[in-house]
Amino acid sequence: MPATHCLLPVKAIPNAPSNAVAGWHGDALKVKVHAPALEGRANAELCEFLADRLGLARRAVTVAQGLKSPRKLVRLAGLTLDEAKARLRA
Repeated sequence: MPATHCLLPVKAIPNAPSNAVAGWHGDALKVKVHAPALEGRANAELCEFLADRLGLARRAVTVAQGLKSPRKLVRLAGLTLDEAKARLRA
């Protein structure tokens, strides 16, 4: 059986007062992260926050595309896109 994974489009907003899901921006999930966009800190905090929010291991969430851009594709190992959206709504 192949491993389940998906790519979640994300619009990341660094330097926010706290980490939070700010809703949907078109097809992309808008996520505010407290960390600054320096030396990968915002990407690391984004992955950690999404892993916690989705109930995944930290290593199951990685930035697949857009390391230096606010618009990213985040790879979620172990979830389909529909499962991820359902968990984010809960």
